[in-house]
Amino acid sequence: MVQLLPDDRLFVLTGAGVSAESGLATFRGSGGLWNGHRLDQVATPEAWAADPLLVWRFYSMRRRDAAAAAPNAGHLALVRLEEQMGSRFYLCTQNVDDLHERAGSHRVHHMHGSLFQSRCVRCEEPFYDDGGYELVDDLPLCAICGAAVRPHIVWFGEVPLDMERIYAELDRATVLLVAGTSGSVYPAAGFVQVAHQRGIRTIYAGPEEPLNADVFDEVLLGTATEILPTIDVRGA
Repeated sequence: MVQLLPDDRLFVLTGAGVSAESGLATFRGSGGLWNGHRLDQVATPEAWAADPLLVWRFYSMRRRDAAAAAPNAGHLALVRLEEQMGSRFYLCTQNVDDLHERAGSHRVHHMHGSLFQSRCVRCEEPFYDDGGYELVDDLPLCAICGAAVRPHIVWFGEVPLDMERIYAELDRATVLLVAGTSGSVYPAAGFVQVAHQRGIRTIYAGPEEPLNADVFDEVLLGTATEILPTIDVRGA
């Protein structure tokens, strides 16, 4: 069991491995293909410019899959930690699904955007959207200005959301917990290096050693559903 101190400030970074245990595809791990298309054909600004219908079909499928999935024991373990730690807990996820929120987490930042949000390409304001768009005539338009509406997702080649806030939260942390991510996707993969340099305790939880294992203080091998429930706050 991993124990946190009563006054620790915990920064949690979760990746696709946590959602995978709820049955959601990790596209990097499955060859990076969807319906015969490479991810750069459905998840980049260039893909959107070339074929918005194909992009929307991809994200409509992902919305259906996410809606059918349920939070797992890893998600629920993080809810328990948040309940124990309150404002000393911060969850940053690379995942775009809403499983953390549906499990009961409140202090969640989606650095790569949210699957159930869309935004106007002109107004840039995100809004809740769980629609599925499969036909040209179904493609959504902004109710305010009439411009095209895209998924509120950070695509390959785009900058993750609110990095300034993320680094501010990392600066305040005494413990960094990384779960379900291999350490290959930047800038998130660099968080542990920043934490290591600043003397923040670093913990990794995953089924395989991460690519940057040398900068972790503790490497816990196992799935998120196995490892995360064993992490507790001393005296809580």
